[in-house]
Amino acid sequence: MQKFLKWTLDNIRKDSSAMSWMEEKRFEWVPLNISMLKNLLDGHTIILVTDDDREWFCEYILKDINKLAKNRPLLPFFSLKSLYPNLRNIKTNMDIELLENMLYQAFPNGYTYFYIGKNNNIKMQIIKRRNDSFVWVMDEQLQNSFFLNSNDENLDIKLIQLYKLLDKSINALLFAEVDFESE
Repeated sequence: MQKFLKWTLDNIRKDSSAMSWMEEKRFEWVPLNISMLKNLLDGHTIILVTDDDREWFCEYILKDINKLAKNRPLLPFFSLKSLYPNLRNIKTNMDIELLENMLYQAFPNGYTYFYIGKNNNIKMQIIKRRNDSFVWVMDEQLQNSFFLNSNDENLDIKLIQLYKLLDKSINALLFAEVDFESE
């Protein structure tokens, strides 16, 4: 069984889609990814949330994550928008608290937000209320988040590459190919 940091580097290097940009960023990526994967292993539901510009990416992840051809258990990934279609109407802290109460009831084993987008909207305010959120944030360095530049001409490609690395990480976890201890 490999250490997750080495496994990540090996997968970045053998990817044929030019992921060299991730070699340095793996030190930022690995602890965040491990935290999310441990939550998934502990029975958390993963709730995807994106800003408006990345809604396409949420749909991409949801269509791909549980393809039967992956030959693995189906994973509890859902979009917040599908769980609460009135998401755009949330404006106040009370609205956020009502939403959280619903999610606590719906997912008694816990849930983890997976956010992709900018930091300048109400959705990010929802995400920030939980310390264990998995966040890919645009244009701003935030603690416990993975930084991306929204003006990067290759951003869409990088998002897909990151998702593919995450998906491989899930397989490595489910099939005991990696060791998260002593990273």
